[in-house]
Amino acid sequence: MKQQPFSRRRFIASSVLSAAAVAVGRGVAAPAATGKIPISVQLYSVRGDIGKDFNGTLAGLAKMGFAGVEFAGYGMYNGKPKELRAKLDELGLKAAATHIGSNTMRGDALQKTIEFHQEIGCKFLIVPGDGAFTHPEKSKEFAEFFNQTAEKLKPLGMACGYHNHTNEFAKIGDSNHWELFATRTSKDVILQVDFGWAADAGQDCPDLMKRYPGRMRVVHIKPTVIKGEAGKKAIFGQDSVNWGPILTACREVGGTEWLTLEQEAYPDGKSPMECTAMSLEALTKML
Repeated sequence: MKQQPFSRRRFIASSVLSAAAVAVGRGVAAPAATGKIPISVQLYSVRGDIGKDFNGTLAGLAKMGFAGVEFAGYGMYNGKPKELRAKLDELGLKAAATHIGSNTMRGDALQKTIEFHQEIGCKFLIVPGDGAFTHPEKSKEFAEFFNQTAEKLKPLGMACGYHNHTNEFAKIGDSNHWELFATRTSKDVILQVDFGWAADAGQDCPDLMKRYPGRMRVVHIKPTVIKGEAGKKAIFGQDSVNWGPILTACREVGGTEWLTLEQEAYPDGKSPMECTAMSLEALTKML
């Protein structure tokens, strides 16, 4: 996700569910697990809502039909994993993954991070951006940090990984930062491809998956209008991304366990919950 005044790093998870959003959720009633890959939602998608009423928004997302959620903060449940797990169980939601800072996996902080996420049933710890990734001197150490952390997490049935934006695909000679990280890290380090940003950066998304099979265990489905494509809307199926081959690659070579919808833009003045529901319905139909 591109850095914005209200960035994911500043996102505090807690939110209010409007009456209109509830109506949308009832209208969709779409099963969020078609075939073998269930659908989760990145909570940044409804950041304004969840910042006001965490429980109400989770309930609305569950009603829409999502099988799980990907966290970007814990709001009222920060430091209260048992209570959060109880709420997820009550709503029938799984903790698909989480977005956390790399500092939470360094030193003594790692054990606390492990314990919290084991309690809520979350096995994928994803870093959604870090300056070290593209730093000419720090990038090698950063990749090795992921290798070492993945080695510690693997016996626990957990894994760590990195989430791309567009700048990770900036060229370095004949390669780019993303490729460099991928080759420097082991197969146990997740490459959480955000297909919206990757497509916007000019990448062949299915090819990314074919080159690193099994490493996209959780991916981002972000409806994206690629630069210069007028008339498109950031709603799944109305956007610029060619999703068919991507979803096929997720099933066949990606080793994908979760498709995580991220609704970053809200076209036509519609609410975040309305747009998220529209994209979920279209994604479910395509699957």
